[in-house]
Amino acid sequence: MSTSGGNTHRAAPQAEDHAPYSVYSLREKWFLVAIISFAGLFSPLTANIYLPAIPVIVNAFHKSTELINLTVTMYLVLQGVAPMFWGPIADSYGRRPVFLACLTVLCGSCIGLALVPTSAYWLLMLLRCLQAAGSASTTTTGAGVIGDIAIPAERGGFFGIYSLGPLVGPSIGPVIGGALADGLGWRAIFWFLCIASAGCFVFLLLFLPETLRAMVGNGSIRPPKIYQPLVPILAAQRAGQPTSDEDPKIIFKFKNPLRILTYPDVLTLLLFNGILYAVFTVVTASLSSLFTDIYPFLDQTRIGLCFLSIGGGCAVGAIATGRILDREYQAIKRELIKKAMIQQSEDEKQPQPGIATDHEAAAESKKKNIIMEVTKDENFPIERARLRTVPYLLILYAGCVTGYGWCLQRRVSLAGPLILQFLIGLIGIMIMNTTQTLFIDLLPGQSSSITACVRPSYPPTPYLPDQLPIPE
Repeated sequence: MSTSGGNTHRAAPQAEDHAPYSVYSLREKWFLVAIISFAGLFSPLTANIYLPAIPVIVNAFHKSTELINLTVTMYLVLQGVAPMFWGPIADSYGRRPVFLACLTVLCGSCIGLALVPTSAYWLLMLLRCLQAAGSASTTTTGAGVIGDIAIPAERGGFFGIYSLGPLVGPSIGPVIGGALADGLGWRAIFWFLCIASAGCFVFLLLFLPETLRAMVGNGSIRPPKIYQPLVPILAAQRAGQPTSDEDPKIIFKFKNPLRILTYPDVLTLLLFNGILYAVFTVVTASLSSLFTDIYPFLDQTRIGLCFLSIGGGCAVGAIATGRILDREYQAIKRELIKKAMIQQSEDEKQPQPGIATDHEAAAESKKKNIIMEVTKDENFPIERARLRTVPYLLILYAGCVTGYGWCLQRRVSLAGPLILQFLIGLIGIMIMNTTQTLFIDLLPGQSSSITACVRPSYPPTPYLPDQLPIPE
């Protein structure tokens, strides 16, 4: 694949061909996925936990609703722009320092927001921008970690579970925010985020190792001390050794993330993913206003509960995608091995009697060579393994969206739109996670950069600014 490639600008030694892709065990990989999934929770959580408190903040700052809503708009803008800055840094300077830097910015901005005077609207706006800059990039950096530790055969499963963290935020954010604003005041929201982000920072500082392959290879190379966890609980991390008596020298070079847009296949996938996500956004963003008009018996609390349907579909889809992607990869792999074995048997002469043992040993050796050959990145049809289910899913997705519009137009029972919302969330996330996994397969060395260009904070903001539930 012309676009497959990684960071080649570092002086760190490369692992030998026979070495495993990652020295971490399967259990250790799941531990790392759980850590980064927790960190990835903060991007959507910070965006959505703020929304129920907007009416209260309007009164506290004596500003119009439009001006306070502008703090939400600016947050979303920075949430989209910031990963373009942090992603290349993570691909150049390491995952661990970027995680810690992002959480530091997030924690500091939350302290400022909790203490901001109600007479300083400009400071509220500035701190919300800083909050977005700190929280938004934890998601993209986490995707980089998965690209570092997981081979393509298991990458789908890890990415599916990893997506659960970012998916939980939009579901629980408004609930937590409303409860805190109602019981303890709007400043309690930011104190809660400060404590949670500080706790995550400490956890990552203690246990998260550096995984950037250009620095640590497959995990067997011990990086400089500033990149090492304070408590190296992973066996592979404790066993890693530097290649010399001194820490390996690392040459840093910042890569422009927009360079990946020059690859035709990547650009095509980006456009496809963008159209798909635009449809997904239209469905979720219009839910509140449409349901208020079509189902007048629903109050704001019940309308908020309706979002659990599409959120539940997203969660189920994230888990299902991982299993499907790993299964499809193995199916294509077995198919290629079988074809290669048949082709080889046809090209070779029949074995002579009396040398069965030697023939069996030779056949076993040739089978291993075939497996190694067909699974090489340059030989394996990764696009087919990832995308062959997408056409069927896309047809179902279009059908569900069409049915959802028809149900609303005909004002059918509420159960109809909710069921279709669940399916839209399930199928939509399955397709988007599939393309996201393929992006990491195509550019494993720039997985944070590519994720910064493509990955949205989904599901989108679940409440329109003029449809916010007002705490009693």
